[in-house]
Amino acid sequence: MSQDSAAATEAARKLTGRRRREVVAVLLFSGGPIFESSIPLSVFGIDRQDAGVPRYRLLVCGGEEGPLRTTGGLELTAPYGLEAISRAGTVVVPAWRSITSPPPAEALDALRRAHEEGARIVGLCTGAFVLAAAGLLDGRPATTHWMYAPTLAKRYPSVHVDPRELFVDDGDVLTSAGTAAGIDLCLHIVRTDHGTEAAGALARRLVVPPRRSGGQERYLDRSLPEEIGSDPLAEVVAWALEHLHEQFDVETLAARAYMSRRTFDRRFRSLTGSAPLQWLITQRVLQAQRLLETSDYSVDEVAGRCGFRSPVALRGHFRRQLGSSPAAYRAAYRARRPQGVAESAATVVETMVPSQGPPSGRRGSPLSAAAVAVAASLGPGEHSLPGPDAYVPGRPALPGQRSAP
Repeated sequence: MSQDSAAATEAARKLTGRRRREVVAVLLFSGGPIFESSIPLSVFGIDRQDAGVPRYRLLVCGGEEGPLRTTGGLELTAPYGLEAISRAGTVVVPAWRSITSPPPAEALDALRRAHEEGARIVGLCTGAFVLAAAGLLDGRPATTHWMYAPTLAKRYPSVHVDPRELFVDDGDVLTSAGTAAGIDLCLHIVRTDHGTEAAGALARRLVVPPRRSGGQERYLDRSLPEEIGSDPLAEVVAWALEHLHEQFDVETLAARAYMSRRTFDRRFRSLTGSAPLQWLITQRVLQAQRLLETSDYSVDEVAGRCGFRSPVALRGHFRRQLGSSPAAYRAAYRARRPQGVAESAATVVETMVPSQGPPSGRRGSPLSAAAVAVAASLGPGEHSLPGPDAYVPGRPALPGQRSAP
């Protein structure tokens, strides 16, 4: 993850007008998720000076006329409007209600003006879509929740979207992945402003790791960008997911789409934000990850059932994406996963991966569109992530798991 502290400090020096570095404005919209919205409120809005955490001044601003309703149906009244942003040295957009609808023009103007006057602009999770709509991510690296990254890349092609990162610090514009990654980015901001000790003290108070390594790779799922459902390529993508146990390449997919390889690559990237070869490899690795977690197949058998030409190919791609060998990953997973959970997950995976022979090819065969929807409904990481006790000392960590330094 990019941590350009020098650039961030330089941006803070250029604050103009009434803006103050210690003032943080949080921009809320109706329909926003309450969890993401509460993260910057908790980090920057509570006085924890008794614990060694420097104090910020928080301004909660309504990005549109209130009352603001959260996804849980709660009604909120923001004490400030958009005019209060003019005092902030940092402006945080914790989330946006819909990745398919445009944010209010007045809010976008306020963000542009704040950025022009030297404020640091932060987008948590889908808040990146608001920053992108304001033009603040043009030509910059950025991230968002892995499930929405392809949509962000497609809608704003000038943004360099990286779905692997937990957060990206590009100096005066910062973005984070979904939900809990917002905590990582807020802690990073405190660390940038006040040092490691202050960030560590805050992390202890929040009972979270002060710094987590790794990225979103192990959270990636089979979910597809919502726009692809009505596109002709959707059938080709669904076929690929149903036949991951077979050996085929991108040329095969292009032929099924009745396109040249070059045209297929371009169309696929425009829909998903990813090159087809990389997407296919990622899907095979994800399938291998699930089989390692939920079956007793040997690594050689797992490689064959995921369409890799050899166990060596599986090991290479697995290590590059998850930072571990398949055998080490399985051992660490089983050392900390309750047996009952693994058995129930095995039942799900066995319905997705044929135990023998190829699928029939008809609709409703293993890992059909319906199965993809079921997999997606499980949510980020529910197939393979550690539970809330992931950071209990003395328990073996999963390869690539973030841990406190």
